[in-house]
Amino acid sequence: MIGATDDAGDGSAAVPRTSGDTRAEIQEAALDLFGRQGYEKTSLREIAERLDITKAALYYHFRSKEDLLRALAEPLRRDMEEFLAGLDASARNAPDEVLGSYFDICVRHAALLLALLRDLSSLTRVGLVEDVMGWRRRLDAVLVGEDADMPARMGAIIALGGLQDLAVFLAPEQARAHRGRAVAVALAALLEGAGPRTPGMD
Repeated sequence: MIGATDDAGDGSAAVPRTSGDTRAEIQEAALDLFGRQGYEKTSLREIAERLDITKAALYYHFRSKEDLLRALAEPLRRDMEEFLAGLDASARNAPDEVLGSYFDICVRHAALLLALLRDLSSLTRVGLVEDVMGWRRRLDAVLVGEDADMPARMGAIIALGGLQDLAVFLAPEQARAHRGRAVAVALAALLEGAGPRTPGMD
């Protein structure tokens, strides 16, 4: 067992943390602090103090703050890769489903995305800049095709970027409550870009 075993306050000893519990709690506390004050301004000591554990216990699970950040980013990487791997040629005929699934992933990882946006340098630290750009290019290709013209590509960029921003800046319960509307607005932007040209669009 690793972690605090303080008295529970009711005359009984608190249940000790298991190794798995402690690792998950470290990640949760780090994500909250990174989101509130940024990656650079958060120290490992603060994270340890939040959980009432020693720095040695924290280092047992994560060798450095960067190692901790990589661990936080891994579920997002996994979800995005699984999502993209599941798309096929028919996905272009169901853009609302593609946009909805992308929105769901962004909402699920909104706390991490917000934390990274507060410290853009942290995106580079864990290689997420290249990953995010790669994911967006692949989604662009699914939604409008590899050789889409500029208006169509602009529609895809606005649709995907708008959904990501909504997921990050709305509270999770708000984002989920307004999912249908968010996807509809994004779809409208996508279709506008791919629709008939009007003077001045090009």
